[in-house]
Amino acid sequence: MKSLQSIEMKAFVPSKNFDSSIDFYKTIGFTMASNQHGIAYFHHQNCAFLLQDYYQEQLCDNFMMHLLVKDIEQWHHSISQKLADSGLSYSLTPISAQPWGMRDFCLTDPSGVLWRIGENQ
Repeated sequence: MKSLQSIEMKAFVPSKNFDSSIDFYKTIGFTMASNQHGIAYFHHQNCAFLLQDYYQEQLCDNFMMHLLVKDIEQWHHSISQKLADSGLSYSLTPISAQPWGMRDFCLTDPSGVLWRIGENQ
């Protein structure tokens, strides 16, 4: 029997205002590789997700993404600088140490999707 192989796994991230969400993710440094039929494919190096033109408040309020990075201070500084004058809706917390051995910060996108961006200690 052949072993099962997987290629990639991506989440479908909801958006309340598709265009604002596209601007948000481009602003913080993701590359939009395609945008067709209400699905935009975003990536940063080998990390990717699909932004969908779909909104349900309960889904957005309970949706969380996690991005593991190197140099958490650089990521936090870069995101805060890029978003400061963007006019886009967002929320950004300070970096904090977590009991599970990670330092992270939270970023909420214009639709209410929560991102935990962290670095292993």
